[in-house]
Amino acid sequence: MSEPTPPGSAPQEPPVPSAPSYEPPAPAAPPSAPYSAPPASGGYTAPPAGPAPVGYATADDKTWALISHFGGIVLGFIAPLIAMVVKGNESPTVKAHAVEALNFQITATIAYIVAWILATCSFGLLFFMPILVWIAVAVFCVLGGMKANEGQLYRYPATLRLVK
Repeated sequence: MSEPTPPGSAPQEPPVPSAPSYEPPAPAAPPSAPYSAPPASGGYTAPPAGPAPVGYATADDKTWALISHFGGIVLGFIAPLIAMVVKGNESPTVKAHAVEALNFQITATIAYIVAWILATCSFGLLFFMPILVWIAVAVFCVLGGMKANEGQLYRYPATLRLVK
């Protein structure tokens, strides 16, 4: 039971809990690279270059290593040959990736030739051999590209090591 209120005084209401106050979060820490204002001409400027990828001296090295592996799916031995000629003398990492991919693509070209000869000599019974060779080449090129993306050199299996 509640106590009676004395005459002449207003009944007291229980205190109403106040709503929780909202405080905005503290401002985030500034980024490590300072922001540069856009040029006066009003164009887009590229963000400042970040650190080099793991396993590579520069991002350019990583790009050329990936071109040498993934480019073989479409261009055959031409892509790793271009990577080796363009960046092989500048970067030992790119040269190692390009040489490995080039050796594999030379081996794959020999396998394509053998598969086409077998398909032709069997009067089309082995028509699927060149398709199987292309699928195997594509799978190994993707595996090599994924390892190159991680900064590791991929050694292709069953490859003739003709280029040193």
